[in-house]
Amino acid sequence: MATETGTKKINIGVIGVGVGGLEIIRTAVQSPDTINLVAGCDNVPLTRERFKERFPDANVYATAEEICKDPNVDAVYIASPNRFHAEHTITAARNGKHVLIEKPMAINLKETEQMVEECAKAGVKLVCAHTASFGLPYRVMRKVIESGEIGDLKAITLLAYTDWMMRPRTPDELDFAQGGGVPFRQGPHQLDSLRLLGGGMMTQVWARVGWWMPERNIPGYYTATFDFANGAFATATHNGYGYFNLGDINAPPTGRQSVEGLVDIRKEMRAGTRDEDAAKQDLRIGGDTEVKQFEAAKTEGPGRGNFGRQIQREVGDRRGLNDTGDPGTIIVTCERGDMRIGANGVLIYGDNGVREVTGVSDVDARGEIHEMYEAVINNAPVYHSGEWGMATAEAIFGMVESSQTGKVVQLTHQVPVHPEYDSELRVVDL
Repeated sequence: MATETGTKKINIGVIGVGVGGLEIIRTAVQSPDTINLVAGCDNVPLTRERFKERFPDANVYATAEEICKDPNVDAVYIASPNRFHAEHTITAARNGKHVLIEKPMAINLKETEQMVEECAKAGVKLVCAHTASFGLPYRVMRKVIESGEIGDLKAITLLAYTDWMMRPRTPDELDFAQGGGVPFRQGPHQLDSLRLLGGGMMTQVWARVGWWMPERNIPGYYTATFDFANGAFATATHNGYGYFNLGDINAPPTGRQSVEGLVDIRKEMRAGTRDEDAAKQDLRIGGDTEVKQFEAAKTEGPGRGNFGRQIQREVGDRRGLNDTGDPGTIIVTCERGDMRIGANGVLIYGDNGVREVTGVSDVDARGEIHEMYEAVINNAPVYHSGEWGMATAEAIFGMVESSQTGKVVQLTHQVPVHPEYDSELRVVDL
């Protein structure tokens, strides 16, 4: 392995320099003390060319096999198309590389099992990355639940209305068999967060999946109810069709597209005139939008705050629920109170009124990088492990199966939250 404990850095390569891969690339630029971005891999020549222009000292490859044989690479961030997640994880493991895997972990349960087995056999770390559960407010809510201040957890409601189906897509993203659609692509954000707050051990799911847009032959809606072993239950809904956005009532307009912009996109999609490739290329490395994001990232910290854009309230102002982006608005209900995410922290509604608490942590919202770093350098536990990711993936697959069969689906691959999870996180004013 290229990493030396004395240097306190990890050499990372990115497989799939697409929109998802660029998020970790920006984080690498923001974290020079812990990460060296040493390689990139993509099958699109223009993407490889632009990656090399931006990072001239990094190696560039066309295949996962090539980057995984690079002796300078310690770990790979896999952001390739979903159908390749298992294959590329196994390739990395067999070449001795640690793995950070993008959501969804894989497109069926057997693949997740193979990924876990191969990484364990090779003795490499596997971190399931990029879900809202890494966000500080969700972690603070869990601490409040654990404290017992407002009693035992009873129910969780997580509701998202987004424009996900309106965003530019590649052909594989529009194929449900390859992991396309809201359940696979957005389910990990919601269900991983629900599992974190509920203790991890889901027992069963009943769900319905909506699939009703001719221009997008993938599901754009789901609603599901999950039971937990501790007696709590949770409901998750995501509507990605883009007509209504929660930001319209929860906060000033902050969506990725204006209402007028979405109207134009719909007209183009129905007429067959939308230039999907150009719109997608704008988000890839070197595109106008991506360049602006990269330049902004160089002057910003790596944290993503509340994992979504929030209104900024004056002290004592408790308007709205706040729009937390793709994961949605969350309400946590305990025996003696409720919680929601506010603009500046977590609002607790209890027997003595309403108050706000915040969290102090050394881990920013890109906690997957922190977990990998600590695991490799200091042999710390991986909390979002392969087993954890497999349990979240099982909940997604169970949701789809329940919708297809009309039956309640039992979950058998669940694991509890690690007992040392967030041991360093301190909640202020709890």
